[in-house]
Amino acid sequence: MRFILLQLLAAFFEIAGCFAFWAWLRLGRSMLWTLPGVLSLILFALVLTRIDSAAAGRVFAAYGGVYIAASLVWLWAVERQAPDRWDIVGAAVCLLGAAIILLGPSATVG
Repeated sequence: MRFILLQLLAAFFEIAGCFAFWAWLRLGRSMLWTLPGVLSLILFALVLTRIDSAAAGRVFAAYGGVYIAASLVWLWAVERQAPDRWDIVGAAVCLLGAAIILLGPSATVG
């Protein structure tokens, strides 16, 4: 359970940090948006390192699926655009891949 919570928290911080730069460069917001963006990206990196695993690459690979699904939640909740069926299918495939990475015989994530 701790693993999932940390993955979700990391995804939130990464998406929020990247969105801050998107808002500045693509939506015409103030450059001041980058300040919380940088802080959010630092928190993302710190949270991701709190996940217990013998291999960073395995954590990062599994996190990729969580990030994709969380990005679609962001799309819906923050940007007010509903994901379409292909978004949902794609995210499901990615989460399945993440589960295979995490639950495979070589996995030591906990």
